[in-house]
Amino acid sequence: MPKRIRRRYLAIKLEAEEAFDKKKLTNTIWESVTKLFGEYGASKTGLSAIEYRKEEKMLILRCFHNSLNMVRAALAFITKIDEKPVAMYVINVSGTLKALRKNLENREP
Repeated sequence: MPKRIRRRYLAIKLEAEEAFDKKKLTNTIWESVTKLFGEYGASKTGLSAIEYRKEEKMLILRCFHNSLNMVRAALAFITKIDEKPVAMYVINVSGTLKALRKNLENREP
């Protein structure tokens, strides 16, 4: 019987002057993962963007549980998007999207 795929959901806060579009953010994250770990390493992350709240500058990503540290490292290396300074912080990590959203609601004032 095949093993179930375990995933992790990351809530990421963007610190930037302006809000970027979802496609640009995901492409930048993919480029960072590929630079650090190569094509093979990037394929092992199972990375995908679930939701982007433009007004809050918050991105929700999904990855495989065993590649969580790889994704966090790649996020730390992102300093610019379109030559504009940006910083990304992981606010919360959860095993389910429902729990992540619930924790985000409780966290925000």
